[in-house]
Amino acid sequence: MRCDPGGGDPLRRGPSTTRTAAATFASVVAAITALAAITALAGCAGPGAGGDATAAVVRDAPRGPSATATAAGDWHGSVPRIEVPRPSFELTDTAGRRFDFARDTARRATLLFFGYTHCPDVCPTTMADLAAARRVVGRRIADRVTVVFVTTDPARDTPAVLRHWLDQFDASFVGLTGTPAQLAAAQQAVGVPVALTDQAASPDATPGDYLVSHASQVLGVGSDDRVHVRYFADTTVAEYVADLPRLAAAL
Repeated sequence: MRCDPGGGDPLRRGPSTTRTAAATFASVVAAITALAAITALAGCAGPGAGGDATAAVVRDAPRGPSATATAAGDWHGSVPRIEVPRPSFELTDTAGRRFDFARDTARRATLLFFGYTHCPDVCPTTMADLAAARRVVGRRIADRVTVVFVTTDPARDTPAVLRHWLDQFDASFVGLTGTPAQLAAAQQAVGVPVALTDQAASPDATPGDYLVSHASQVLGVGSDDRVHVRYFADTTVAEYVADLPRLAAAL
């Protein structure tokens, strides 16, 4: 998978940052070490394998150590230089209902990510990290945070596939899909590069095997309906844990 590798420019598209299975596991182990009480295991079958993934976190894990802020305003990601309102776009959720992002997440802390279920690296690890962070902060904060995953691969990510994949991380995660035009408009509204499908398959690939180049950012919107921070693929569970109460309180 090729994705936006992170950094200060939210519109910069970088080279491939594919993690091997060993590297993905190592990142999860690092999260366990940092929080001393979390087990977050993520796996993603490669393209064409049905997008199966697993994610498990220890229930009722105690809070981990605080993280060191790396951005202005004590946030742990990239902070917009100007005030940015909650993005507005309409898609369809996994139950087939219209989902108006600005209206249906209004006044709630929201973490928004664009990806796809066949992603071999950053998508499953990001979802596992967000699921782990919600467990660590406790229900009082977690219940005030909505996680929204928008597919960039509507051909393979049917509502049923999307729902099954997300449920393996956290059943509360919202999954959205739409037509290619609708999904492109949503990405443009958020200010991330529109995902590109790479149809160049290897000679031994099965039909439907392809990668999707997409942004790896998690948009952090506060309960004041303002975008406060953009997180990138190297964001740790501890950093999400430090920021979630602030997003929920819109500090």
